[in-house]
Amino acid sequence: MTTVKELVHTYHEDLVNTRRHLHENPELSWEEFETTNYVCAFLDTLEIPYKRMKPTGVIAEIKGANPGKTVALRADMDALSVYEINQQLPYASKIDGKMHACGHDAHTAILLTAARILKQLQHEINGTVRLIFQPAEEVANGAKKMVAQGAVDGVDNVFGIHIWSQIDSGKVQCAKGAQFASADLFSVRFKGRGGHAAQPHNAIDAVMMASSFALNAQTVVARTIDPIQSAVLTIGKMDVGTRFNVIAENALIEGTVRCFDANVRKHVEQSIRHYAEQTAILYGGTAEVTYNYGTQAVINGKESAELVQEIVETHFGKEAYWEDDPTMGGEDFSYYLDEVPGCFALVGCGNTEKDTRWAHHNGHFNVDEEAMDTGVELYVQYALNYLNR
Repeated sequence: MTTVKELVHTYHEDLVNTRRHLHENPELSWEEFETTNYVCAFLDTLEIPYKRMKPTGVIAEIKGANPGKTVALRADMDALSVYEINQQLPYASKIDGKMHACGHDAHTAILLTAARILKQLQHEINGTVRLIFQPAEEVANGAKKMVAQGAVDGVDNVFGIHIWSQIDSGKVQCAKGAQFASADLFSVRFKGRGGHAAQPHNAIDAVMMASSFALNAQTVVARTIDPIQSAVLTIGKMDVGTRFNVIAENALIEGTVRCFDANVRKHVEQSIRHYAEQTAILYGGTAEVTYNYGTQAVINGKESAELVQEIVETHFGKEAYWEDDPTMGGEDFSYYLDEVPGCFALVGCGNTEKDTRWAHHNGHFNVDEEAMDTGVELYVQYALNYLNR
């Protein structure tokens, strides 16, 4: 076990260089062609066999010296349509309007480095380690497509991590049970009757319908859901009207719903439809609701989460474990957990002195690169402990 920590330290500089290369060359969801090529070239140098996914993504395997179970380790690879504000960094994004603003560059670099170490320890492995380099997490359907292409076929357990800027660097959090919420998208199209601003009695105002819905929809959570349950309904976009003296005929509202419970999820969907339809009727217009289910809630398996907590305590110390509530953020890692047991952990990268406490998806986002060592060791130890116990 000391060897693992020593190897992580040995490869730290290479780990940083790998992450910085990926950070400089971000690719959006389903466009990760050069990232896929980079991963494949890296695996070639390690003589680890792999398979390219369609259109992007990679699955590789390290078979141990002895037969046994199969554990999968997953890292996502895609960037975001975010302009990088950190232009002073020597490794800032080279592509305007595209940035690794969520740490997926670090995830890929961490898993590649973990693969390097596991390959060296191949003779100590009982079973198989599968490496999943996944595209399109940011659009919440990359994992689903990877599963359809066999990513977890024959897998007994799956483990993933996410760099997390709200947690102190070097700390690890892995809850038993709910970790991430489900994440859905909805839209409401209100239709009224346009007219002159000076003659409102001859029109049906879509502005009034949209505004009324935006305000009243919050009572879906505040007044129709058990306070013990958790849910978030956020309207992020409202597009209505064309000019100052025209009563709007059409309005479009878009938003997201986050929760942990399937019954709450269904109730919120039904309530959005009811509120929209009744609001439209009140003003004499119509409403069309589209509700798209996104990722499921990420619910960590008890035994898998306990294994992470045991590893953290043993190899990083009791003080390294971070107790925290689950987040209302979404993660398509849920699609793997729908198929096999496993868990998802958060690895802290927040460091005030290094200015790495910015929110994910922010143009200032950056990673404390020292924290990546924790991620590498956690991947390696999880695989070894799961397969060899």
